Amino acid sequence: MERTENLNFNQTDRVAAIGKALSSEIRIQILEALEEQEHNVNELAELLELPASSTAMHVRVLEEAGLIETELRAAVRGSMKMCRKSVDSLMIQLRKEKDEKVEKISMPIGNYVDYHVEPTCGIVSGDGHIDMEDEPAVFYNPRRVEAKLLWFGNGYLEYRFSNASLKKNTLRKLEISAEVCAEDHEYNMDYPSDITVWVNEIEAGTYECPSDFGGRKGRLTPNWWPEQNTQYGELKTWCLKKDGTYLDGKKVTEHGLAEFKLEEQEYISVRIGVKEDAVHKGGMNLFGNGFGDYPQDIVMKMWFS
Repeated sequence: MERTENLNFNQTDRVAAIGKALSSEIRIQILEALEEQEHNVNELAELLELPASSTAMHVRVLEEAGLIETELRAAVRGSMKMCRKSVDSLMIQLRKEKDEKVEKISMPIGNYVDYHVEPTCGIVSGDGHIDMEDEPAVFYNPRRVEAKLLWFGNGYLEYRFSNASLKKNTLRKLEISAEVCAEDHEYNMDYPSDITVWVNEIEAGTYECPSDFGGRKGRLTPNWWPEQNTQYGELKTWCLKKDGTYLDGKKVTEHGLAEFKLEEQEYISVRIGVKEDAVHKGGMNLFGNGFGDYPQDIVMKMWFS
């Protein structure tokens, strides 16, 4: 799965750190070595024919730039630092973005206000299951606010975001991002599902997910989570603009910002799930911060001009 990061000159420290990290042929060779698989520092030192101490220094520079991730794992003697790439491509705009206000709201995945789910279904925190599996009633459990992963075979979840900033500012665009995938009993790489987002009950676009992803550990997925289960999703972004709605930059509906009437209520309703008439009714996994590949919950961003 391609992981692309967009940067500009507003992010001065990050751009400078990336420039420093890529200024060394050795660090570029480390990135090449991590293209196919993870390596620990000693393995990288052997591949590059360098002392382990020098290799560790290069790894630290790449990590500080956000180009790789490291994780301490148990070894025969003590622990070892495993390294993996955290981004596949970078796009750097050689200019600053316009001076405009951006508001970001992070919504824990367990903070839904309404739902309808059908088995298979369940909720887990970072430490274990929250109540029993395949019982829709557990979605009322007060501990749902601790959720880091939840799943259902059919249905939806509804969240409500504050729209207080819309009362004082002019909205230019709104984005909603979440890590999702399909839901089978265990992971299934050939199991499509059509996952839809609605904003104030108006459809904002459908993601045709190809899989219930697994086969490798999610980058953030806890070690206690069984390997045969869903491991990670894809980070998808729905964007509302004046001329329509976009999914990962591709226009998917003609519904413009004005049609969503975002200021009329005291909140913005966001519903995510599977339509009753979906072509592929393959359910949904929704990942929170601490599960899957991306360190985030559901995120709403609003740009004001």
